[in-house]
Amino acid sequence: MRRFDPPPQPWLPGHRGVDLAGAVESPVLAAGRGTVVYAGVLAGRGVVSVDHPGGLRTTYEPVTPLVKAGDTVAGGTPLGTLSAGHPGCPATACLHWGLRRGPVYLDPLAILGLGRVRLLPGGTSAR
Repeated sequence: MRRFDPPPQPWLPGHRGVDLAGAVESPVLAAGRGTVVYAGVLAGRGVVSVDHPGGLRTTYEPVTPLVKAGDTVAGGTPLGTLSAGHPGCPATACLHWGLRRGPVYLDPLAILGLGRVRLLPGGTSAR
């Protein structure tokens, strides 16, 4: 429903994840193996965060958690169920899925091979 749109500077507003339409109470699954580092209510929404090998962290909201901090999960493990009412999403229920490495937010669709390709200005040509 809404793509990753990071701000030009870390302190500016932007969309630091993707919004995926779903059905209320549908299962929300872990993107990969890791350890749950947070499962609870944050700013009035249910949130689950999972640390993965290689320094990645995924976040999922709004969810009703089925896991607790410290739980080890495999890819595909149910983390919770999707709740209604994600702000800015036109669907009844949207999962906001985020990914970051340290303080840097990344496009979570990239780990599925679906991220946007961006060409950056480079150095000189090899010719």
